[in-house]
Amino acid sequence: MLIGFSVGNYKSFKETVTLSMVASSITEEEKELDENNVFEINHKLNLLKSAAIYGANASGKSNLIAAINFMKWFVLNSSKETQVSEAIDIEAFRLSTETEKEPSFFEIVFLLEGKTFRYGFEVNAREVVSEWLFQADDSEEQMLFERDFDNYILDNFPEGQGISDKTRSNALFLSVVAQFNGKVSGKILLWFSKTLQLISGLQDTQYRKETLESFENESHRHDIIEFIKKLDLGITDIQITNKPLPIVSQKTAMFGFPYSEIKPAVKTVHRKYDAEGKQSAIELFDIDKHESEGTNKLFALVGLLLDTLRTGKILFIDELDARLHPLITRELICLFNSNETNPHNAQLIFTTHDTNLLSSKTFRKDQIWFTEKDNKGATDLYSLVEYKVGKDASFERDYIIGKYGAIPFIGNFKELLGELDA
Repeated sequence: MLIGFSVGNYKSFKETVTLSMVASSITEEEKELDENNVFEINHKLNLLKSAAIYGANASGKSNLIAAINFMKWFVLNSSKETQVSEAIDIEAFRLSTETEKEPSFFEIVFLLEGKTFRYGFEVNAREVVSEWLFQADDSEEQMLFERDFDNYILDNFPEGQGISDKTRSNALFLSVVAQFNGKVSGKILLWFSKTLQLISGLQDTQYRKETLESFENESHRHDIIEFIKKLDLGITDIQITNKPLPIVSQKTAMFGFPYSEIKPAVKTVHRKYDAEGKQSAIELFDIDKHESEGTNKLFALVGLLLDTLRTGKILFIDELDARLHPLITRELICLFNSNETNPHNAQLIFTTHDTNLLSSKTFRKDQIWFTEKDNKGATDLYSLVEYKVGKDASFERDYIIGKYGAIPFIGNFKELLGELDA
């Protein structure tokens, strides 16, 4: 379970900001929100099942997703031999002389096997500047290790003893210890790899593999088809066949022999009707050629969405609403904000421009977040819960009129057009 994520001096983030999934002490008028959108960890901690991030174009929403994506990638890849001589692909905030030579900051707090871990690091293009790992259960937080450049404190981290000398300056200590079969570090890397999922709602076809793999399980196949059918797409079934497709490659061109690759062909099944309106047959559509981009997106994401709900994972989606009808987007979110369809407390964090979702009937105030750039180009991240909101306030209307900020301030296009006509 995700408790919080912080980033600073990265892309458009100058100061450190924190996305918190900790539920505040508020109670909503819609009591079902408090019952369904929140789950209890213990008497001290309640977490949110979803969070929506709004903001103008270029305000930093996607940069937040990019930040956690970088953290995941670096944790999983920094210790690999291919990274020995490579610079670290990091981009500090570039619009200030104060930060351009300072390290970028990343920290994540999460629950794993009943314990709370706080892990983070500071990094620049050349090296890891600092790194830390803390753990807490019912007692106070305990430091497992701290690193300052090549200096380490490992008093409470026996699995890291003797590993610091094997850790390159451009690699994370946690990742290296995991390679040497460290028990705690290995579990944390597995959490990053398997539990923390990040996808783009604009480049969705690359996730179709998850759906295709789910089809191999008969129970999962049934769930996927029922999911698609309930979305009123006119699809009654889905058929998948593996067909050898000819591939034009350098090998083919050089040696002249055929080369093929097995690629799944996805067909959607539609009812066909006669002149009297009675079903007379079925018609097969090629999903890529004949179905809409929205239908293709839903098919690509459904495997990952259902797996996340089934196993209690954490899913970040950038531009969730792209190419989807607002009612479908709302239903996807409601799957997470429900004790019935989300019994394992999976979490969904997404960016969106869809103001139809800004409703006190869908979200608690602490589930709604905004990104906004200041006049020096730096992104701030803040929650609606920080505002005094009236009992009958319309979140959508107040957002559109600028009450919460995080909207574009558009210039006068009439003046521009007048200049063009001159």
